[in-house]
Amino acid sequence: MAALSESRPTASSTARARVLLRTAAVAAATAALLGGTASAAPVRPAAPTAAQDAGRHQAPRSWPERLVDRSPDLVQPKALTVDRSIGARRAAQEVHLAQQLYTFWNTGRQKYLDAAISPQFRDNTLPPGRPQGPTGPALASRTFRGAVPDLTCELSDVLVTGDKITARLVFRGHFTGTFQGVQGTGRQVEFNAIDIQHVGTDRIVEDWHIEDNTALLAQLGVNG
Repeated sequence: MAALSESRPTASSTARARVLLRTAAVAAATAALLGGTASAAPVRPAAPTAAQDAGRHQAPRSWPERLVDRSPDLVQPKALTVDRSIGARRAAQEVHLAQQLYTFWNTGRQKYLDAAISPQFRDNTLPPGRPQGPTGPALASRTFRGAVPDLTCELSDVLVTGDKITARLVFRGHFTGTFQGVQGTGRQVEFNAIDIQHVGTDRIVEDWHIEDNTALLAQLGVNG
């Protein structure tokens, strides 16, 4: 059988092929641009708003901080320790009661005392001359504020365990009123107190408390 002759491309045919390929590539690119199918530069995402940025960087409150009522009219505990075993609902209730009670001592406003303590409330460390029941703290607040009108109560530490609230308090103000017949001269007053509150079903039913009366009387210039 006779051998088949091979057909070799000439230089001119190769050049024409290259031109055709380049032309086809240009045409395809042009068509893609006109048809909107060409790939575009990547679109940068819009910068986050200030609110979005703040939300992204603000971590959710952890236990037990999330139990605290952040209402601006209530005192805020400087430190808080809570027994997890009582459950979040009961824990939040007791923390809220502590905030209400010590907002009463911080402001002297009766509505906070009424919200915090039961009508059957009992003071187990009743000072001489103070009536038993809810009228006792109300009278004590009026007496303190008669001597120290700008009295404040800092809720320095709160410990919630079971049905008990233990609080460390710091009272501050200026002796500009009168106490036991002594007229104040504006001296700064600061004294500490420790309370234990027993919480019933929905309010505080009894307490035990101790104040640094030695420091208080010395600052007031009154003999204990």
